[in-house]
Amino acid sequence: MRFPRASGILLHPTCLPNSHGIGDFGPGAFAFVDFLKDAGLKLWQVLPLNPTGYGDSPFQCFSAYAGNHLLISLEKLQKDGILEASDLAGIPDFPRDSVDFGNVIRWKTHSLNKAARRFLKSRGEDRRAFDEFCAKNASWLPDFALFMACKQEHGGVAWNKWPADIAQRELSALKAARGRLTEEIRTVQYWQFEFFRQWKEIQAYAHGAGVRIIGDLPIYVALDSADVWTNREYFQLSDDGQPLKIAGVPPDYFSATGQCWGNPIYRWDRLRRTGYRWWIERFRAALELYDAVRIDHFRGFEAYWEIPGDATTAINGRWVKGPGADFFAALEREFGDLPIIAENLGVITPEVESIRERFRFPGMAILQFAFGKDPQGPSFRPHNYSRELAAYTGTHDNDTTVGWWNSSGARDSTRTPEDVAEERAFARAYLNLEEEPIQWVMIRTILGSVADLAIIPLQDVLGLGSEARMNLPGTAKGNWRWRFSPGALTPDLAQRLHEMVRIYDR
Repeated sequence: MRFPRASGILLHPTCLPNSHGIGDFGPGAFAFVDFLKDAGLKLWQVLPLNPTGYGDSPFQCFSAYAGNHLLISLEKLQKDGILEASDLAGIPDFPRDSVDFGNVIRWKTHSLNKAARRFLKSRGEDRRAFDEFCAKNASWLPDFALFMACKQEHGGVAWNKWPADIAQRELSALKAARGRLTEEIRTVQYWQFEFFRQWKEIQAYAHGAGVRIIGDLPIYVALDSADVWTNREYFQLSDDGQPLKIAGVPPDYFSATGQCWGNPIYRWDRLRRTGYRWWIERFRAALELYDAVRIDHFRGFEAYWEIPGDATTAINGRWVKGPGADFFAALEREFGDLPIIAENLGVITPEVESIRERFRFPGMAILQFAFGKDPQGPSFRPHNYSRELAAYTGTHDNDTTVGWWNSSGARDSTRTPEDVAEERAFARAYLNLEEEPIQWVMIRTILGSVADLAIIPLQDVLGLGSEARMNLPGTAKGNWRWRFSPGALTPDLAQRLHEMVRIYDR
């Protein structure tokens, strides 16, 4: 489909400011929408909103359907009378500029357990709404709630390390687990009800402000997820639940040994025989959350890098054909025009681009990659842009623009010092860089381009350095933690963006 010309900000809700240690669906989210409106911006792009698992990564989630309960606003629960003021007394002294996930999870889970106990004893309209929510989501919610309850019972270990009867989903074991874990299951169901109720309020507020929300749909799901536990037949697993083949990418700009993600590879032949029903329902769930979705690792639908299940690097992988256009044709038959942005980064072939162009999915152009030796570099230079494109200064996987500009390249890429010097000189000449800060030159460049969509990480709007980076690909710790400071989104900043948006008809 063709997206109307617009611009927006990339910001995950965990990055919003508050006193509870992690951004959530409280007042900070509504204030951010107000900032977008004041700045004339029409898009808010988020990362996956699902419950995070390994490494606190929103790309390694316990479910492709469920929401991350850590995003539930405790302030909203207090306002609704589910929590009392005393329940929120004694908030730990959380850092304001980052998420301390371990401490946040312990404290917030304790508070959410209190909320669940109170709510589930209640009666009335809210309780009827909860029952309706559970009935509406019966296709995934009971299994997810049972999965999380069993995971808690077994000390948080992956499902393939549980006792064989429950790991293999023997009916007697499932029945027994539902009986002994009733309270834990209902608690998880309540958290999901509250997550979706609060998110729907933000969606409605954003739409009222003329802001659409772009979500993120990873191609793969985590091995340790309710999705794999309940649908083992669609993944390349051994009898005891170990991955036979895992996903990743070959050596690239970021890593000389490639990236080994660990997600199990699909059995596409089996999915195809069902008409891709599992994927269709996953996409339907995404469209409940978002107005449009960025498909992460789009090229994997044409061909994917398959790595042996016991590998620790991606070097010994191989390219294997994926479902190709047949898959997107099935989605199109179900949903009509597909509001998809294709993350076509990495080793992109004519076959990948043919699929993208057939369905008119905008690709992506990353301005940070335009000036070095990345093979896609020429296509990322604005004079080569097409209209059906989403242009970014950088993404969640990049350093911030200021961090990139000052980087030696030693830690976050395979660039040599000579490469960095050449890249910087070319960028300076291409952008006609003089006195204006690099981030504003980059922002102005993508806003002024012909690309239909221009999206800027908030870190670049704020002019922050590498300390504000969200993720360093190929590393498992220390990512996804950044938060911006209260008061950072000033009227002057909104006005500066609004003037650019006006000039460039966005």
